[in-house]
Amino acid sequence: MDFQLIHTDAKSSARAGIITTDHGLIETPIFMPVGTVGSVKAVHISELKNDIGAQIILGNTYHLYLRPGLEILRQGGGLHKFNSWDRPILTDSGGYQVFSLSDNRKLNPEGAEFRSHIDGSKHFFTPEKVVDIQRIIGADIMMAFDECTPGNADYNYAKSSLELTEQWLDRCLKRFAETECPYGHRQTLFPIVQGCIYPDLRKRAAENVASKEADGNAIGGLAVGEPTEKMYEMVELVNEILPKDKPRYLMGVGTPANILEAIERGVDMFDCIMPTRNGRNGQIFTKNGIMNMRNEKWKDDFSPIEKDGASFVDSLYSKAYLRHLINVNEILGLQIASIHNLAFYIWLVKEARKHIIADDFSLWKSKMIENVTRRL
Repeated sequence: MDFQLIHTDAKSSARAGIITTDHGLIETPIFMPVGTVGSVKAVHISELKNDIGAQIILGNTYHLYLRPGLEILRQGGGLHKFNSWDRPILTDSGGYQVFSLSDNRKLNPEGAEFRSHIDGSKHFFTPEKVVDIQRIIGADIMMAFDECTPGNADYNYAKSSLELTEQWLDRCLKRFAETECPYGHRQTLFPIVQGCIYPDLRKRAAENVASKEADGNAIGGLAVGEPTEKMYEMVELVNEILPKDKPRYLMGVGTPANILEAIERGVDMFDCIMPTRNGRNGQIFTKNGIMNMRNEKWKDDFSPIEKDGASFVDSLYSKAYLRHLINVNEILGLQIASIHNLAFYIWLVKEARKHIIADDFSLWKSKMIENVTRRL
């Protein structure tokens, strides 16, 4: 993987760049739709490409390991061939999923023992195994195995958790250096900066990660319960340390406003389940604010979902029709909402890129945050 920094905004740390992988180019800042089990929920591959404009999607190591399983993925030629997505893929290491199974997992220096959320069967992830799984999945960008520390963790827990993550990172990097992609394309491994909300731990973690000289770096353990301002503070601190010539990926974040604030602080890559999950629950993000499509006020509003919107569904369907579909639990409603929200998120980061290159990002961002946080 290669990264070229194209431009940095004159009045902020916002950056525009290009990531080059064997499956294509990624223009940053970028938002990556989440395809946890090998598909972005309710969205067809052709819609992701042509209507939404996704340049890269995510898969998840934990979920794909459980279903369909490694043998099927191997026989299928990796996830790119299995799901017919010929553009870049990034895989989460499964660390967050193991974190979310707090009642059904045990951590020790060797790895993480957990029980499947599907059938209760027992499994054990080591850093080496997580690298091997991601090799078989075939992701262009792989994540190091880490412990995602809760946002409200006390200092001693966060410190011991970071020490474990750092030990696991060294083992991941060693295993990565010893192995190759079984499908012939280049793969890369991103370390993850942890440290909860404690500045000294985040500084230590960022310095350690920077010393590894990886192709890119991730910031994890944020948007997991800590105050929003603490998240921004940690992002700013970490990005002062992480190398400027490598892409920075803020994992699992977030709202449109979160993304714009993080871009201003120097983040290049984002993912979040919010556009699809919230869309399936009737929440629509637009350039002028947020709509709850279950509200009575949209019942007889026959105007487009969004005027001059980012996707074909915006002008094709009315607010009244989308409200009807969502209220009767029609699958088409979930599809329309998911397509719209993903297209909006990707439109947002593309607009951010334009304004970074034009050196007026901060001015545009201030106005846009007012719009996207408004309740309609």
